[in-house]
Amino acid sequence: MAPTTTFDVIVLGGGSGGSAFARRAAGYGARVLLVDKGPTRDASGKRTGAGFGGTCVNVGCVPKKIMYNAAHCRESALGPTATAAGLGVSLSGGAVDWAALKRRRDAYVAGLNAAYERNWKKAGVEVLVGAASFVDARTIAVDGNRYAADEVVVAVGGAPASLDIPGGALAVDSDDFFDLEDLPKKVCVVGAGYIAVELAGILHGLGSDADLAFRGDTVLRRGFDPFVVETIMGELEAHGPNLVRRATPAAVVEERGKLTLELEDGRRLAGYDAVVAAVGRAPATAALRLENAGVAVDARGRVIVDDYQNSSARGVYAVGDACDRGYELTPVAIAAGRRLADRLFGGEPRARLDYADISTVVFSHPPIGVVGLTEPAARARYGDVAVKESRFPSMAFALNGAGAKVTTALKLVLAGPEERVVGLHLVGPGSDEMLQGFAVALKMGATRSDLEAAVAIHPTVAEELVTFGGWGQTRDAAPLLPRHLRRPEPPLAAILAAACAAGALAAAALARRR
Repeated sequence: MAPTTTFDVIVLGGGSGGSAFARRAAGYGARVLLVDKGPTRDASGKRTGAGFGGTCVNVGCVPKKIMYNAAHCRESALGPTATAAGLGVSLSGGAVDWAALKRRRDAYVAGLNAAYERNWKKAGVEVLVGAASFVDARTIAVDGNRYAADEVVVAVGGAPASLDIPGGALAVDSDDFFDLEDLPKKVCVVGAGYIAVELAGILHGLGSDADLAFRGDTVLRRGFDPFVVETIMGELEAHGPNLVRRATPAAVVEERGKLTLELEDGRRLAGYDAVVAAVGRAPATAALRLENAGVAVDARGRVIVDDYQNSSARGVYAVGDACDRGYELTPVAIAAGRRLADRLFGGEPRARLDYADISTVVFSHPPIGVVGLTEPAARARYGDVAVKESRFPSMAFALNGAGAKVTTALKLVLAGPEERVVGLHLVGPGSDEMLQGFAVALKMGATRSDLEAAVAIHPTVAEELVTFGGWGQTRDAAPLLPRHLRRPEPPLAAILAAACAAGALAAAALARRR
């Protein structure tokens, strides 16, 4: 066996969290080895490794947002809520050149892959492409070679769960979606989570006859405020893909070149060019042999960590989708990775990520933005809370017909006598971009009066969040100050001004006589 090579820290996974940790640690002078499988596939062609940059860059945030932008562009021009016609702009056609879109998207992603590699090299991170597994808590095996370090960071991310039914392999998962060579004319997306909602919206927006099939009566059942769920369900019903409720998949079968999704209640959804399974994700930890290091995992295979990303094994840590903190979000993985590097190598022994009040966006049609507590969660924590809600069509749709307007919905959840903002929930065009600034305000402890003290920007959607109390007042009924504390009334002010003016004139006249 080859001799063991030693580093200060070994990072397993070159996605958002692993890369952020590796670069920050190397910047502190640590000798870092980063191990990533690279863009690997199995014998059937299915992805087994996303590539440099991980899920976000290759099969997640980045390519998804490109597809979302394409769908939004077409939908804004030609969809059922298109604003172009209402504004008197004549457009025609609307065909999507899927091949060109895919080619340009993939080229953009490839550029990001190369940028990750360049940045690692620039930071002094040593990179090894291969499949890693634990020999013990301090030793990692990669392709027959051994590498040792006092610290090991597990940042291998996650992978899509499969549709575990007969014929489930005929469906493509949410990673395989980005390998589709053609825009399916008819497609079924299976799932009720945010990935399913996003992909169904993208396909519908690009012109597919899209169905969204889910087990219950609504989508986004977990973690979203009922106000958000009610609003997005209304928008999906009015303008989105076809909704198939209470749909529990039983089998996928191929019939005359088309796919049929059979449901447990006997219904058959037929004629699909593709079935996309978006039924959740699982951590990619199974092949790591975590048991050799004494690392405890939960029922889903996620590494159990404490507030400082420590696992049950001393010197082994986990960040991102591979750990059990419950936030499968790129910025969370990046922040956790950087804080961990600060703690281990940057001389900040108490550095850790605060997981409270993390904002998130769903790139649905229209988008959703949320930060803080849902109303039920706020009531469970604080007891009685105040709620402010508003629903209206934004000015972008002012000239559209009655059935072609998209709803904007805003909700504030306020706690305590000071009415501190503890939850903010947005649905509607621009919610994705609007949320960030308000998330900062919530994190800083903003109150309702803080929001309403800001002068509104008009005409915008965002102004609604600072005018719940009406224009120019910070309370529903602002009491008058005692008379002796008020500014002078206009008549008294006029008298004082006249007296001052007269005095000035008299002084000037006296000066001339002298």
